[in-house]
Amino acid sequence: MIYFVGAGPGDPELITVRGRRLLEQAGVVVYAGSLVNPELLAVCRPDAAVYDSSGMTLAEIVAVMAAAHRDGREVVRLHTGDPALYGAIQEQMDALELEGVPYAVVPGVSSFLAAAAAAGRELTKPGVAQTVIITRMAGRTPVPQGENLRALAATGATLVILLSVQLIDEVVRELAAGGLAPDTPVVVVERASWPDQRLVRTTMGGVAGQVRTMGIGRTAVIMVGRALGGESVPSRLYAADFSHGYRRARDQ
Repeated sequence: MIYFVGAGPGDPELITVRGRRLLEQAGVVVYAGSLVNPELLAVCRPDAAVYDSSGMTLAEIVAVMAAAHRDGREVVRLHTGDPALYGAIQEQMDALELEGVPYAVVPGVSSFLAAAAAAGRELTKPGVAQTVIITRMAGRTPVPQGENLRALAATGATLVILLSVQLIDEVVRELAAGGLAPDTPVVVVERASWPDQRLVRTTMGGVAGQVRTMGIGRTAVIMVGRALGGESVPSRLYAADFSHGYRRARDQ
């Protein structure tokens, strides 16, 4: 079996229990060397064959995994964060299907969740925002029509923008064109959960300058929206006068 495993955002303790167990057992490990914390590889078997995919093509990656499967060896394809988000795993799974090789996906903790944890903010505050949109700016990978930041900003949802901090000026221009005011809260987290994590808590009007001043690099998450500010309304879930299947309402 080929296991696509989410390595988590960086902290080696944020891989799932199942993901770590599979990594410990695997005879072959193919990991995303440009992003995965190398400390995770310390749990691999001494005799495991370990490949850094950052210098490999799709055909080379698939060939390694398929050959290991034919040899009866278990494979872990270790991706950063959660492999379902910008993990380029669909093309790998499609190629494995053509080879008749079985696979399974083990989810991981996405960097945007680690960034929200670092910021100490709930992204779906009652009465403020109940929708989270995960997106990116167009680069060498295009963004479909209707999914540009200008259109998404108009929704009022909490926006999580990945793979885009190097285009921060353009990000701000597009968000402003979509109707977001200069005082809209913004949090930028670089290398979320890593020991050298850095966090900027600012606004639309100030984020570009702060990102440039701090020299924040590509591995950063941009979060935008009113939920990141101080505005909040308590949920009804724990209100004394709110009943549900596990608790009756209490008299005030």
